[in-house]
Amino acid sequence: MQRYCKIPTPLGEMIALEEQNALCGLWFAGEKHAPAIAGEWVHDPDLPLFAALREQLDAYFSGKLRGFDLPLAPSGSPFRLAVWELLRAIPAGSTTTYGALARQMAEQRDGRLPAAQAVGGAVGHNPLTIIVPCHRVIGADGSLTGYAGGLDRKAALLALEKK
Repeated sequence: MQRYCKIPTPLGEMIALEEQNALCGLWFAGEKHAPAIAGEWVHDPDLPLFAALREQLDAYFSGKLRGFDLPLAPSGSPFRLAVWELLRAIPAGSTTTYGALARQMAEQRDGRLPAAQAVGGAVGHNPLTIIVPCHRVIGADGSLTGYAGGLDRKAALLALEKK
């Protein structure tokens, strides 16, 4: 059974999805790759995991939390899961590029360099926005590119983390 709740944040409402006591999704409402709330999802805002998530998101948006400590269970291909793990290693207040992530992937894959576009696809389909900090990935020229939640939110999240 999948349970969900809606969480208000300073950047808009978010939708959290839980399965088997782990967070498997967190998206801004209307985000590019966010799934629609499905009929089999059960609204359960009082779930302890969601209470912990709300508390940590509040601390994050108030500038008091730099990393999240929640049980996570994102679903994806082995390649996407590996990219998402690399995203979790980017420190708050820092950024990296798609090309740099591709080079890190090559180190894990016996030198086989994936296309930056493949890495970008994995970054763009991150199901745990903010917690898996895909907003910390920027273009090679330093520009803000490709954030499913919108570039205005990406800029706001980066600015929050620079404080």
